Amino acid sequence: MDLSLIPPSPMKGIVNLVVEIPAGSRNKYEYCSQAGIMALDRVLHSSVRYPFDYGFIPNTLAEDGAPLDAMVIMDEPTFAGCLIKARPIGVLDMHDCGAYDGKLLCVPSANPRQEKIKSIKQIAPNQLEDVAEFFRTSKGLDGRTVQIDGWRDYEVAEEILRKCIPSKKKTFKVLKKSSVVK
Repeated sequence: MDLSLIPPSPMKGIVNLVVEIPAGSRNKYEYCSQAGIMALDRVLHSSVRYPFDYGFIPNTLAEDGAPLDAMVIMDEPTFAGCLIKARPIGVLDMHDCGAYDGKLLCVPSANPRQEKIKSIKQIAPNQLEDVAEFFRTSKGLDGRTVQIDGWRDYEVAEEILRKCIPSKKKTFKVLKKSSVVK
């Protein structure tokens, strides 16, 4: 699975998101770029499970040296390696071991039931707190210091995405048979 040809943002307001961990899972998968596959990194040893499908925006570089993290609110969990065209609606600001580790929250553009969701303000506060608590708990049990700074709206998500896309112009080829990576 070569992700080098997939643009981070095929159009304004839309990102390509690669799922690493489906909602409800305790398995922590990570994309292994050397092998081009998803690999099991570890199994969470706590009772917490990923609240949303979780992954990254390909061909980005966040402040922590990894691709930009992202979550997508799905009606049903997808699978590790699934590519989703999604609309960022907000960002969870957090620091992991002192380094900024913001996470985009998105909705899939292919779900007509979520087409009117444009802002983090449209998501129930208790659902957002569940996500924050997941990261506090899961990372804390791994012995890591996590600081949750709160949620910010879609404008900040756009700004963070822009900062994480390499400034060097790169040509991305469009995969012909997929409507996801236009």
